[in-house]
Amino acid sequence: MLLESGKADDAITTLERGLNLNPSNGRNYYYLAEAWLMKGNFSQAREFNRLAAMYLRNEPDWMNRVNAQQERIRTR
Repeated sequence: MLLESGKADDAITTLERGLNLNPSNGRNYYYLAEAWLMKGNFSQAREFNRLAAMYLRNEPDWMNRVNAQQERIRTR
């Protein structure tokens, strides 16, 4: 919801708290990449996208999202 409402900084804070609780949650990395992409920080977005791919590699539906996100990061 925070990302949808354009509150990237609040989303980052919340998602980072989530990673402290569950550091292997690939979806958090995906959404962190989205937040950093929204802020225009492509190096951070790229790193979180890489981590999302690592943790979500066995989830085909999520890997489709991760790959599409990677392409959006690459073309910015």
